[in-house]
Amino acid sequence: MPVPPTASEPSSHLLVPFASASDPACRAALPGLVLPQLTALLGELIPVYTDAGDDHSLSPPHERALAQAIGLLRADGCPFGDGLIPWAAAEGAQPDRPQAWFTPCHFQVGMEQVTLLPGDQLDLADGHARALFDALAPYCAEDGIVLSYTSAARWHAQGEPLRDIACASLDRVGGRSVEAWMAESAANPSGGRLLKRLQSEAQMLFYSHPVHDAREVARLHPVNGFWVSGAGALGHPPALRPRPTMPDGLRHAALKADWPAWQRAWTALDANEIAQWRARARRGEPITLTLCGERTAQRFTNAPQGTGARLGRMFKNLLGQPPAWKTLETL
Repeated sequence: MPVPPTASEPSSHLLVPFASASDPACRAALPGLVLPQLTALLGELIPVYTDAGDDHSLSPPHERALAQAIGLLRADGCPFGDGLIPWAAAEGAQPDRPQAWFTPCHFQVGMEQVTLLPGDQLDLADGHARALFDALAPYCAEDGIVLSYTSAARWHAQGEPLRDIACASLDRVGGRSVEAWMAESAANPSGGRLLKRLQSEAQMLFYSHPVHDAREVARLHPVNGFWVSGAGALGHPPALRPRPTMPDGLRHAALKADWPAWQRAWTALDANEIAQWRARARRGEPITLTLCGERTAQRFTNAPQGTGARLGRMFKNLLGQPPAWKTLETL
């Protein structure tokens, strides 16, 4: 498998998650976006790499783009497969050990589907999260998984059952039906079955826990399960590059399907980070811009400054630069 071209230095790389989304309401809102800075910046850049996928991949485009940008690759130099980017191992002290993130969440049972709200959308305080963590950790230990408390919305898990488990990112499943996104593994079917059983046990355990009643009294969503993401191991200690700049405003609005807020976030992004990157480009600094939707990520740069690139810019400027939303609707 060929390795995608390497992005420029991270300090010059702006990576934008949820620059577009697949929701019909978002698509309808695109023509109303007025983004003068992005339109002008795209006129000065050349597309250098497109990662085309679909809405059903376990790893969304912005996570694939981030893994490429920081150099998170397999030992053979190839990108990780869908849903197999080992984010927990990459951040762990023992990257060669199978690891994952367990996120406490609320499964909302509807008439025809079960949807998920992750911990960062539940007003989950440390007191409640700690109590549920302490209750679940012994069950995990019985199955060879060591659970460590990282934050209220994210717990670190380590153990052999987490090897080669393909997981859907929370940015994929949040607010959606979970049926099509449950963790699976052709390489480790026993690990997949173990995790499903552990999730079922957590559902019963959390339902009978005093935290459940306390949250109901406070009119908060009960925590009735956890989601597994970022599972796997690295065959060698990663020598990762620093992360690119990743604004989060579009992501927060998109995961809540709040498209008016998403439009406002784009207006703010255009006036701030995009304007800053355009100013850097006009000073002649090499920059990289990666725009990510829910299907596709596209990377742009103003380098190299070869004859072909300069002619391409001149030709594009002669034809006139289309509004930025035309680019966003392709993502």
